[in-house]
Amino acid sequence: MSDYLIRGTALEGRVRAFAVLTTSITEELRQRHQTTPTATAALGRTAAAGLMMGAMLKGEEKLTLQVKGGGPIGSIVVDANSKGEVRGYVDDPNVDLPLNAKGKLDVAGAVGTDGFLYVTKDLGLKENYRGSIPIVSGELAEDFTYYFAKSEQTPSAVALGVLVDVDRTVKVSGGFIIQLLPGLTDDEITEIEKTLAQIPPITTLLDRGASLEEVLKEVLPSVEIMERSAVSFQCKCSRERVEQTIISLGRDELQSLIDEDGRAEVVCHFCNEAYQFEREELQTMLDSINK
Repeated sequence: MSDYLIRGTALEGRVRAFAVLTTSITEELRQRHQTTPTATAALGRTAAAGLMMGAMLKGEEKLTLQVKGGGPIGSIVVDANSKGEVRGYVDDPNVDLPLNAKGKLDVAGAVGTDGFLYVTKDLGLKENYRGSIPIVSGELAEDFTYYFAKSEQTPSAVALGVLVDVDRTVKVSGGFIIQLLPGLTDDEITEIEKTLAQIPPITTLLDRGASLEEVLKEVLPSVEIMERSAVSFQCKCSRERVEQTIISLGRDELQSLIDEDGRAEVVCHFCNEAYQFEREELQTMLDSINK
């Protein structure tokens, strides 16, 4: 099944819901960055969160998530937008930890709990919106739940999961966000909380073959699906952009590259694509500055 995202509402619009399937995206991230299972899970969970938060945006709006928990994985960085496009990386893709006490991948151990989750939104205004919260668990779903409650004052339940197969490939990956809006009664909130506490993990449901629509109906039997859209890994880098970056280093730095190395290689953090420039190309760039 191709990756996709759905959004819906329930209880006469007093609850809104998002769910995303990201199995192919997370596998592409794994292949591009050669992540260990633990790093795959951490990056995949953050990418799923980014896509659902991107679905809350409009037009050309976009956001960046940065998780800096002080753990051995370093930073997790994810870019997403309203068009269902996402990219991301971790500082150390080779982090490999023993399973945690529950026999699961130790994402919290890799991420750490001594730091912050940062959310930057480019809404087309003069200045970007920036929000941050202390990391409370390092498992990420709980951290995004805390972010919505504290930074956006929207009580939310966030589920994120990545199931890694024995051969290290991604078996299933995805998540959902349930947001409680004004007007809900205490009984309705209690019923939703009770259901959330009882349903299996998102990866268990997806691994059983459940669709996103079925996943949301597990939580919200009355949910109405309003939209279904494709999501994908997309990186904005290109040879032309990298060339402009090299030119922006300036005349002295370019001359140094030519004299000392005779070539240059630039690797994109987000997609791990390597761009190589030989001496002649660097000389052409230098000549363009000198004109």
